Amino acid sequence: MYTIIVGLGGIGRNLTAIAVNAGDSVVVIDQNEERASDILEHYDVLAITGNATDKSVLEDAGIDRADALVATTSDDAVNLMTCWLAKRYNVRNVVSIVNQKEHSDLFNEVGVKISENPDELVATRLYYWARSPNLQQVASIPGGTIFEIVAEAGAPIVDREIRELDVRDFVFMLYGVPGET
Repeated sequence: MYTIIVGLGGIGRNLTAIAVNAGDSVVVIDQNEERASDILEHYDVLAITGNATDKSVLEDAGIDRADALVATTSDDAVNLMTCWLAKRYNVRNVVSIVNQKEHSDLFNEVGVKISENPDELVATRLYYWARSPNLQQVASIPGGTIFEIVAEAGAPIVDREIRELDVRDFVFMLYGVPGET
């Protein structure tokens, strides 16, 4: 897959590692020359220093053959404009972080897949971990959250059917015993 990643902050750097390890051909764009140079020391990618809202920068990045573009900057205006341009170039999969919730509708109107504010996602996860010591994993999904909780022997949910539990809304559970498949 040919992937363009815009922004080399923490999210962009981690995304670059994931995409490279998955075997993608990766191009990264960042306005900071030092960050663009630094990424080359760690990964076999094409790094471009420039503003991704500039069509010529996107063209240098190979936007016309990109399978995906992911905007990860802390500036929603840059992310939105970059994604809008990617859509105009018919990039199949355009994804962005949204730093301010009130901008979500704008990204949706352009047809961009969005992730909520990354700081809020991390803060929510940390809060749930601090609140619930038996919480093992948390994942946010559209419309809800996935929790993995280890129920200790004698817990009120052990050896009970789901319909017997006092739960609100919808709860999906998968039962597993450590060491068994």
